[in-house]
Formats: sequence, C-alpha cells, structure tokens
Amino acid sequence: MTFDRRSFMAASLVSGLLAGEAAAQTAPPVATGKPRAPGLPQPTETIDLWPTDAPGMPVKPPVETVDERSADELVTDRAVYGITRPRMAVFRPDRPNGAAVLLTPGGGYKWVVVDKEGYEMARWLTARGFTAFVLFYRLPGEGWASGPDTPLIDAQRAMRLIRHRARDFAVDPERVAAMGFSAGGHVCASLSTRFAAAVYAPVDPADRLSARPFCAAPIYPVISMDPAIAHAGSRSLLLGASPTPALEAAYSPERTVPADAPPHWLLHAEDDDAVPVENTVRLRAALKARGIPVEAHFFEHGGHGFGLRKAIGKPVEAWPDLWRAWARTKGLG
Repeated sequence: MTFDRRSFMAASLVSGLLAGEAAAQTAPPVATGKPRAPGLPQPTETIDLWPTDAPGMPVKPPVETVDERSADELVTDRAVYGITRPRMAVFRPDRPNGAAVLLTPGGGYKWVVVDKEGYEMARWLTARGFTAFVLFYRLPGEGWASGPDTPLIDAQRAMRLIRHRARDFAVDPERVAAMGFSAGGHVCASLSTRFAAAVYAPVDPADRLSARPFCAAPIYPVISMDPAIAHAGSRSLLLGASPTPALEAAYSPERTVPADAPPHWLLHAEDDDAVPVENTVRLRAALKARGIPVEAHFFEHGGHGFGLRKAIGKPVEAWPDLWRAWARTKGLG
C-alpha cells in the first residue's frame, strides 16, 4: 500500500504525549444497573478520537445512552447511541503479531452494538495475536453538521490514530485492517473506498497519515443506497427520507471504488432477511471490475447479524478462520 513513512515518523514524535494522556480518555460504554458478565475480558483502555469536541457538534448534543438488551445474566448484548465522544476500546493480545484490526460494529445507524460485533470479535482476534480496536462512531441521524459523512470521518480518524500510535501497541503501521458488520460494514466499505476523501479538517499530525486500510472485510454489510436493495432503516438515518439519486450514488460504496482500493474479503448469508445479499454481490462485482483482489463467501443459512455467537453449529461458523487464512495470504498476520 502507499504509505507516507516520513509523515509517520514526524507524527510519532508526539505519540508519547497522547499515550501519557490515556488516563484522561473517555471510559468504554457501560450499561447501568447490570453487572458485567463474569469471566469475559473487558477493555481497560480507550482512545478518544478528537483532542477536544468532535467536529460539527449539534446545538443540542445527544446524551450517550447504553441499553442492555439481554435478559441472560451470563450474556451481554449492549447497544450505545447518543455518542458525542467517539472513541476506540483497545484489546491488546498477550503476544502481538504486529497486525491490528479496526472493528466497526453494526446497529443500523440507530445505535452501535458493543458486544456481539465488537468485544466478542475483539477477544477472538487478540487470542490470535491481533491488536483490536473497537470503534464507537457517531451516528449520522443525530444532528451532526457533517451528516452522512459523520461515521466515515470517525473511521478515517481512527485509522490514522492507530497508525500514529502504532509503536505504543507493537503494531506495524502498514498492517492495519478494517472489519465491519451490517451498518458497520457500510462504515468499513466507506472507509475502504473513500479513505482519501477530505471529509474533515486536519487537527494534528496524525491526520497526515493514510486512512487506507491494509485490507477490508465488510461482513453481511449494508452497501447500496439503491432503494431496491438498501436496508431501509440505515438508508433513512444516513441520507434522510428522500435522498436524491446523486446522494444515493455518493454513499453507495459499490459506486465509489477507486483504482487503489485495498484487497477485500466479503461474507453474507443467502437467507439474510434484513440486508439483502445483493449488497455484497454488487460490491464484489464493483471490486472485480476495478481489478481489486476480492474473496467472497456466500452461505445458504445464517440470517443476519450472526457474528460469532449466532453462527455456532452452522456451516457459517467457519467464517472467522476463513478470513484469517485469507488475511495470512495478504501478509496481515
């Protein structure tokens, strides 16, 4: 990939300062009134994306709220919305393999899920040597001045901050992948196709670095804003009730693939009743048309939002190992 090493070296001069401020970072989202599930590693480290307020703060900022949707005392299923302090929860492996993955969980742009597509995947990755960063991005329907660019702004900034602080995490700044689920898959695909878009004003040396992922894995992703196949809820919250055809095209990653997009790994279940499999089919075709390396897996059964926990006992359960085998062939880890 194209990477400005001179910029990285310059930016890393102040990374120690950022590391020293870790104690002042915003805590991970926590649901009040319910204890954490026993025995599961929880993040103890976060990275705020912005040194001050996030850009384009609404006149009446939303209030961060965490809902616990699980009635099982041993299983958590949290969702957070009203995010005004976008941040990454960091999961460090015992033996880093030098690669990192930026995770963007789903939630239909209504909220960001914490556990199912965030912490659970992060634990799987760290058990295999990857450093994982779970991104709690701002939601586009909550009044931010940047509108539909809001999640992409946070994803670009997150990728640059990981590279900026790569030495702190024993990570190779070039080997930072992206993986996203459902609407978070749209965030991932937007990042992998619009990484060079100037969607925010630089705020510090980290913003001199590339936001291009080393490789990308949109999982059962929301992709197209074409109403024929779009996830209606995500489309409405991202673009509003009556977007123009030009707006639909601008925010459909299958229509914005650049010639230098990173390699992609795609996954979808044919029986997905929330986000039609055609979303992934179209993205694969667009990548192939551009000559971008892509591997796609389509499973007969799996539904939507299976992550890790809902894939157990089905053929689709194999997907994380399939991704890891592919990632090795690309040099990720």
